[in-house]
Amino acid sequence: METTFVWFDLGYTLVYLERETWFAAYLAEQGIAKKLREIELAYHYADKLFMREYPGVLGREAATFFPWYLGVLNYRLGLCLDLHEQWGRLNELRTERRSPWVAYPYAAKVLEELKRASYGIGLISNWDASARQVLADTGLLPYFDHVIVSSEVGVEKPDRAIFELALRQAGVRAEECCYVGDNYYDDVVGCREVGMDCCLINRFGRVGIEEVQHEPVLASVQELPAYLHRKEWKHSV
Repeated sequence: METTFVWFDLGYTLVYLERETWFAAYLAEQGIAKKLREIELAYHYADKLFMREYPGVLGREAATFFPWYLGVLNYRLGLCLDLHEQWGRLNELRTERRSPWVAYPYAAKVLEELKRASYGIGLISNWDASARQVLADTGLLPYFDHVIVSSEVGVEKPDRAIFELALRQAGVRAEECCYVGDNYYDDVVGCREVGMDCCLINRFGRVGIEEVQHEPVLASVQELPAYLHRKEWKHSV
């Protein structure tokens, strides 16, 4: 069936934190030098570990898990640091920005391209009450026809209920939709529950998701329009 509606995750699909830069700055203050690429990969591995082994944790209040997360990150980088002090300083670096979330440079362009191609656009995100403000601050909110946020509706991915709610609100069937997100265990698993196609975002190819057997895997949403074009072409021949 032809895809008419595209749903997106928010964090690390459309927006990101400059966390690797803050981490590198913190290490520099400690007299430690690490390449940015090495830090990026360590964060990536930590993210995927938590997604796989500790579902739901990354969406909680940072105070409930972040020192634990930092311990995993430091271990990956071969570091042994005071987690309490480290977390405090990293939090200071983060809060120096009014809105720490930044849109990927290609995000608005992709959403605009989908709009021009007459796709409906929606958000289904496990996020706190700041989700709409993040969309507004990054200039992405006007592109969305529907915004479904877990903290507003009382249910989270991968529960099929949040996907069914989104489908009802948009008035579309799962078979008409494609979802785009970076968490296999929330996004792909949840989409399968309702029969929705899902593009998995993984910046480093198969790194960190070696246990996952899923296609397609895209490096970023920048590859999405071409994927949708190929998909529609296959259906038309």
